[in-house]
Amino acid sequence: MHRFFLTHTPILPGQPVDLSPLAHQLRTVLRLSPGETILLLDNASFAYPTEISRLDKNAAAGNVLSRETAGGEPPVALSLYLCALKADKFEWVLQKGVEIGVSRFVPVISSRTIVRPAEKITRKYTRWQTIIREAAEQCGRGRLPLLADPLDWGAAVAEPSGLRLLPWEETNTTSLTLGAALAGANSPAECSLLIGPEGGIDSPEAAQAIAAGWLAVTLGPRILRAETAAITAAGLILHRLGDLG
Repeated sequence: MHRFFLTHTPILPGQPVDLSPLAHQLRTVLRLSPGETILLLDNASFAYPTEISRLDKNAAAGNVLSRETAGGEPPVALSLYLCALKADKFEWVLQKGVEIGVSRFVPVISSRTIVRPAEKITRKYTRWQTIIREAAEQCGRGRLPLLADPLDWGAAVAEPSGLRLLPWEETNTTSLTLGAALAGANSPAECSLLIGPEGGIDSPEAAQAIAAGWLAVTLGPRILRAETAAITAAGLILHRLGDLG
């Protein structure tokens, strides 16, 4: 069943609903017809099976049949602090991060970040929000992951509390692996993951993060690209903390 987030329209079981914001996609892209059923999502973890009653070029309507729990959300809220990458790589991480269960994305500007300043990053937000929404609909999420405002490195490392993990290639000779760090965690409800830019995290910035309470961890004997590290670490964290079972 096709899924659609409809967050600015009232959705009530047993009542008609305006589907006009979805008209083009329903009619032209998916070629659906009146009488077919879709699933509406309210971004509050509820889903509403809805029968299409009208479908024109620019307008559509439906009848909400029932309400059910949407599901699809992980037991831990994972925030991914990701140094801004080249557009295609950052968008790939957004899409795959949504699919595996990231709850919040925070673009970060570090000393080695290629894409800057913040204004250049925020110009991409409309497209990035679309990527997040489409990925969440496709993979069965019950809530839309948040896309926070970009932060510089200092603000990013000072922002979160709780379990904070910093994969860093310079830790390859240490004993603290990602798995060991997670094994010592006491079932956190929230976790933050900070991934550096294409050029890696420089030593002063890593020291700043560690001083702020981030745990520097290794992802193994091989140096991963930033986008690979982001998805690998996020998947391992969610799995170890009770998701992706």
